[in-house]
Amino acid sequence: MEKQIDSIEVTSFGQVFPKKGTNTRTPYSHQKNAMEALDKMNQESSFSTLVVLPTGGGKTYTASMWLLKNAIDRKKKILWIAHRQMLLDQAAESFQKFAYTEVIPHISSFCFRIVSGASSHDRTSDIRKEDNLLIVSKDSIGRNIDRLDQWLKGEKELYLIVDEAHHSTAKTYRKVIDYVKKKVPNVKLIGLTATPFRTAEAEQGLLAKIYSDGVKNGQVVHGDIGITYQIGLKELINRQILAKPIFESYYTDEAYGDSLGVDAWESIQHLDILPDEVAQQMADSAARNKLIVETYKNNQKQYGQTILFAVNVVHAIQLTALFKKEGIKADYIVSSIKDAVTGVTISREDNERKLEEYREGHLQVLINVNILTEGVDLPKTKTVFLARPTVSSILMTQMVGRALRGTAAGGTSSAYIVSFIDHWNEHIAWVNPETLFDGNNEFQDSDYEQEKHDIRLIAISKIEEFASILDDSVDTSFLEKVPFEQRIPVGMYAFTYLEENGMDHSYQVMVYNSTKIPYENLMDALPTLFKSFGVTEEYLSDTQLNEMESQCRDSFFCGEMVPPYEKRDVLNILKYYAQYESIPQFYTFDEIDRSKLDVGRIAQHIWDEDMGERKRTEYIDSLWESGDDNMLRLFFGRKLYFLNQINIELMKLSHPDIYDDENNIQYGSRALEDLPLHEIGKINPLLEQQLRNDTFKKAMDKDGNYHCAKCGISDKSRIFFQVDHIIPMNAGGKSTLDNLQILCRQCNGQKGDKS
Repeated sequence: MEKQIDSIEVTSFGQVFPKKGTNTRTPYSHQKNAMEALDKMNQESSFSTLVVLPTGGGKTYTASMWLLKNAIDRKKKILWIAHRQMLLDQAAESFQKFAYTEVIPHISSFCFRIVSGASSHDRTSDIRKEDNLLIVSKDSIGRNIDRLDQWLKGEKELYLIVDEAHHSTAKTYRKVIDYVKKKVPNVKLIGLTATPFRTAEAEQGLLAKIYSDGVKNGQVVHGDIGITYQIGLKELINRQILAKPIFESYYTDEAYGDSLGVDAWESIQHLDILPDEVAQQMADSAARNKLIVETYKNNQKQYGQTILFAVNVVHAIQLTALFKKEGIKADYIVSSIKDAVTGVTISREDNERKLEEYREGHLQVLINVNILTEGVDLPKTKTVFLARPTVSSILMTQMVGRALRGTAAGGTSSAYIVSFIDHWNEHIAWVNPETLFDGNNEFQDSDYEQEKHDIRLIAISKIEEFASILDDSVDTSFLEKVPFEQRIPVGMYAFTYLEENGMDHSYQVMVYNSTKIPYENLMDALPTLFKSFGVTEEYLSDTQLNEMESQCRDSFFCGEMVPPYEKRDVLNILKYYAQYESIPQFYTFDEIDRSKLDVGRIAQHIWDEDMGERKRTEYIDSLWESGDDNMLRLFFGRKLYFLNQINIELMKLSHPDIYDDENNIQYGSRALEDLPLHEIGKINPLLEQQLRNDTFKKAMDKDGNYHCAKCGISDKSRIFFQVDHIIPMNAGGKSTLDNLQILCRQCNGQKGDKS
């Protein structure tokens, strides 16, 4: 039975009746300007355009207000597509919340329906002809696209909205957009995004094909990437509508994920849920909790009113007690009325009372679990503490957004985004909040700020390396012997892709001097690679991923590399390309003055000056403590990492032959020959590279084509082929050049014996 929606509670379907009275929320000037620009599209029969508002700029509010007036009130249907349950609920809430009679005076009600794979939402089979507003997940509708047929039947005009539209170049989005355009003569397509130009160049080309209409100087224009309205983050900061985000990171001494099983890994990576045992470890860590509380205590005046995102209810309770013990007024709220683990019961009235205390300034810190991401007005929040990690950039956007209200909006001039970063022994692509603001909406005012931004990105990627060098159980001598400057990335491939369940993953692949050319070669070969594997689907199976990664590794990543080859980096690149058919964007770190970070130079100075222990300590301390914006502290995070790297560099100077031990063994050629190429690579990567290169050279004709030794198929790209043994290993085959040949992927697969 359909029911009237009197509150902002989101259900899977319902009937919305216009509210009497006046909407108390007044749009900001940029939102009014965006709505006025969108009015221009009603002069056209069809239109495909982008609306670009930065994080915190109110994309959903702006679009829903305009659509209530221009579509709902005119009895035109709306299909709203997004990739996350949170985005679907947020859109539905906005339409319900702002459905005032003054906006929709010509109708008595409208019907909405939310469709996704979530248990709280409807299925595509529930779609009804009378639904006016259909809010759907892109994968649910992409898999059952013909379920739209009856809903679309007879419609002459439709408003199609794509939320987070920089993802709309993904295959499923394109499929849905094309399908709707074939069914409805006049489609008004609106893409909402903060970062249209964050995407790679090839992706921008696809965006331009999808969104080709725009408004410029009050006139409709066509061609290039069509944008009806755009405003940048910096402009909204200058107007004091948004606060300027200031990012800070604090490194804990805690390590998690030692023994994550497959289920735990899936829980984190695909559902953004920490396994109970890991969450409990984090909640119970006295050192971690002490760091969180002391960080606030030491910067209390600077941070002001702060919202802290905790791991679970136990964590929230423990942190509240610690804050109170230090004389800091704090309390916690939770989304669940009764917590299953602690048995703690929190009434809605309790939550509301605490929220009001925070609004009135009686609480300095409000700790919360699974709440306060959207919909609650807390304008005086100046700081967010991110004490729980997330793999979702959507959730991170919601958390960061709690502090972004500027002074013109009743908030503050600056917002502190404070992250507490742990060491995870299992690599997980946790979202760095700073990456939310990359792309076209940059807010760095100077090269110096850009340099700091780049160093923070690199620093988080280096935690694993620095920690492993301190771990006596891990052999890192191959890293230690390399000049430190070579261990600083020269750039990164940064991209976001979507999992099949709608989870969004932001990922950065750090690129070094030793891997720059291999990655460039890989990027050039990606179209050929996917063609050779016959991949057309948006999501790759584990088998496909592993086979393709193996092909990439053998083709491009042989030889010595510092740091060593990372399988997970290539797997993520493959997932991205499968979805967008585009090469990820490459960002250089040209702004970084590497000499500021080179501990080798610091060690050389200590050595040249022949510093004693006391003088050396004073000198190192002066470097570490020199100013709030010290690059070394920003890069290393923990002083222990910094000291350890200096000691290694000093050891190289005092004992130049210390790393020569690795070269004092002469391996017998017969022993190496008896090994598969991959095993040779572990012992002597240069020999593996030489054998592969020479085999390809042997198989090349005068025109530069390689030929499969079995079927004779030829191509100029290595990516079609693998090096294999003529004689199987178990029959005495050896990895010598005479016993190696190249086979195309198809023949190699049929042979069933890969090196």
